[in-house]
Amino acid sequence: MTSLTITPGRPLKGTISVPGDKSLTHRAIMLTALAEGTSTISGYCQGDDCLNTMRAFQNLGIPITHTPTQLTVRGKGFWGLAEPTAPIDCGNSGTGIRLLTGLLAGQDFFSVLTGDESIRRRPMGRVVKPLREMGAVIGGRKGGELAPLAITGSGLHGINYASPVASAQMKSSLLLAGLYADGKTRYMEPSLSRDHTERMFQFFGIPLRREEETLVLQGRPSVGWPGVQITIPGDFSAAAFFIVGATIVAGSDVTIRHVGMNPTRTGLIDVMRKMGADIEVLALREEAGEPVGDLRVKSAPLKGVAIGSELIPKTIDEFPVLCVAAAVADGETVISGAEELRVKESDRIATMSSELRAMGARIEEHPDGMVIRGLGQGGENGRLLAASSAQSHGDHRVAMSLAIGGLTAERSMTITDTACVDTSFPKFDKALAQLVSG
Repeated sequence: MTSLTITPGRPLKGTISVPGDKSLTHRAIMLTALAEGTSTISGYCQGDDCLNTMRAFQNLGIPITHTPTQLTVRGKGFWGLAEPTAPIDCGNSGTGIRLLTGLLAGQDFFSVLTGDESIRRRPMGRVVKPLREMGAVIGGRKGGELAPLAITGSGLHGINYASPVASAQMKSSLLLAGLYADGKTRYMEPSLSRDHTERMFQFFGIPLRREEETLVLQGRPSVGWPGVQITIPGDFSAAAFFIVGATIVAGSDVTIRHVGMNPTRTGLIDVMRKMGADIEVLALREEAGEPVGDLRVKSAPLKGVAIGSELIPKTIDEFPVLCVAAAVADGETVISGAEELRVKESDRIATMSSELRAMGARIEEHPDGMVIRGLGQGGENGRLLAASSAQSHGDHRVAMSLAIGGLTAERSMTITDTACVDTSFPKFDKALAQLVSG
């Protein structure tokens, strides 16, 4: 899929499932590789990001077989990884490269991590610096600020680390390194970021505990963990596109099955409900330590709201499509405290501002966010224009968000450079077509 043409004019209707959660798939592959024995991972994300993590562990000596619905991982135990014979390519995945950096820092071999052009621009110093404090030997471009990263495995020691930002990738990288460190690793963050790693450590029986606001991990556990059977729920960040689409396109009624409902991920529901969205959570349950539910979304008029820094960690990946919702709402939406969005796959503040302006949106960009003056009025959502040359900027979430915005336009619109969508949501175009034709 190198371009995607969106034809508006029909509501979204029907029932659908979305790909397995990308964040959980990365972590499940890593921890099952370190398990003693065979594990199965059902419903995994088949996006390129997760497939690159799978291939990384195959290159580290872990036998992994896969079908379209299941991974079988033959774990070799806590010290079972082997030195790779070539650099490991993490593709477009910031999660993959940052978590692997922590995991490989405590091994007894040399490894090199790299990725695509986007990954080689993204900041790595935020994980390299605290890992070096633990004793890690890591080299890289600009002193380790940029990939490729060369990691000479070494003995690590636990540290007390207070993160300046709420980042699940930083937290997870240090916890994975902490597994291989002598002593205890203590990690604090200014607010709670995604807690998938903590929940999965608990599911595998890894001794991690919370003392008030601090995570405490005893390194080098004396007992390993056995293989497991784990089912990955649908990715909430993938469901977000259909949540917004069903809300802003009149006459829509969509049910999304088996979606991960981790409260550190579902800030979009809180914001959208505050804006006036009609979102119902059905059959809430728990699987493998993660809450899971079904979502029913009906179209509803939206109004502008204020989104501050306290909500950004819970909406970090949904920000691009949230901008689309704000652009068609009635009134002004003010987003602040979101400077972290400037160092994602693209500068998402800049890219969404420029692309939505090209679609007629009224946006004022700020260093840490934006002010969006919605096009809606009189209790009805507004409509964006079809941009003459919509661009993804190589960012999968920007591409899919523009597709949702295009559903409100007066005519068809083509988004170019959409191959990036396959990093997280293969066949997104088919899933959207299914709902539009439903």
